Amino acid sequence: MSNGGILVFMASLFLLLGYMGVPVTFALIAGVLIAVQFTQISMQSMVGQLFHGIDSEALLAVPFFLLVGELMASSDVVHRMIRLAQTLVGHFRGGLAQVVTLFSMFFAGISGSSTADVAVLSRTVAPEMDREGYDRAFTAALIASASTMANLIPPSIMAIVYGATGNVSIGGLFLAGVVPGVLIGIGLMIYSYVWGPPGFKKERASFSQVALASKEAGMPLMIPVIIMGGILSGWFTPTEAGMIASVYVLLVLIPIYRPHHVYELPRDFMYAGLLYSLPLAAVAAASAFGWMVAYLRGPDIVSSYITSVAGTSGPMIMFSLVVLFIIVGDFIDAVPAIIIFMPIINKLTEIGNINPLHMGVVLITTLVFGLITPPYGLSLLVASKYVGVGFGRAVVRSLPLYGVFLLTIAFVVLFPEVVLYLPKLLLPESVGCFKAPGGGGYICPN
Repeated sequence: MSNGGILVFMASLFLLLGYMGVPVTFALIAGVLIAVQFTQISMQSMVGQLFHGIDSEALLAVPFFLLVGELMASSDVVHRMIRLAQTLVGHFRGGLAQVVTLFSMFFAGISGSSTADVAVLSRTVAPEMDREGYDRAFTAALIASASTMANLIPPSIMAIVYGATGNVSIGGLFLAGVVPGVLIGIGLMIYSYVWGPPGFKKERASFSQVALASKEAGMPLMIPVIIMGGILSGWFTPTEAGMIASVYVLLVLIPIYRPHHVYELPRDFMYAGLLYSLPLAAVAAASAFGWMVAYLRGPDIVSSYITSVAGTSGPMIMFSLVVLFIIVGDFIDAVPAIIIFMPIINKLTEIGNINPLHMGVVLITTLVFGLITPPYGLSLLVASKYVGVGFGRAVVRSLPLYGVFLLTIAFVVLFPEVVLYLPKLLLPESVGCFKAPGGGGYICPN
């Protein structure tokens, strides 16, 4: 069987098993096992590749950020950030909808996990939205859409996986993700203000109320400052940043705000470990699958097809990949998708002479869109379960919000200078800049 035939068979088997409800990890491994039978690769080599795929120091950052999100959620420290969001935007039309979006911006800078964001908002703000008469389908759609910012605004778990797999600066991806993350947040707030349910009219918070809420939320909101400040200053790596953030929550926030929560810490650690074990297995399987795709010259085959349509134009190549990843994101999780397609991404990045950081943020922005699109739509599925509404109804109420994501993706593709402004300013090496001879600043590519 030809390489192309094996690739088609692998992909078809994976999609078939996924459609039948087989977990992604086992569907990927099944595809790899079948491919091994038609190649000269030994089973021992493939087993070794499973472990090689997770042998990365950068990936160790993921469990720490998951732990931070779980500790913040279970210790009720997040209520202080919710109150701050209420004092800032609660008086606008659709007040609670505005609070959901602004809080997601705050929490995105702490957890890096959309699932954690959905769980927190569903337990805290969703019941109040129900009491104010918000349609539950709209509530689920908004919570799911707002939670996607956790994968763009640092620290983003998707950015960690992309950087570790594609050898791209994780700090640069963190900074580049700020613009699309904020754009999605602004877009959701505008939609809620103009077209969303009005909610109950509330009085504008006084300056003293805003000041008090800011003071109460100040220490939790120091976490993103610690993370990014340490990474940008070179004091610690993203993995060390996750560890330091965890220690900060354990030794500072919980003793100050909720000391009796110490008895519940074993549960938090166990739950964070469980959350990490699921994507870790998928990462291992996806690494083996992606390695097999590369061995079968999949990057050459796919890139040849895409360049036959898009040519060598960077924007056209990125738009072609956007279409591909919108489809892929409808069926599989973002983390295995990144790992599987990374060889193809690297090949097309080289052909189109695209900045790897720009390509990374474009594809991450595209993949977060898949979190609210059926049939996969993990964030939307979880939100609908928590809120107590049918998945189909939540999908219908999500449709108008798709425009926010599609416009953001188009902006990120067409205006790289805006997206890469922060990385170029604060971490110039991440976008390919190098120190000028004599130390007089940096020389950056056009």
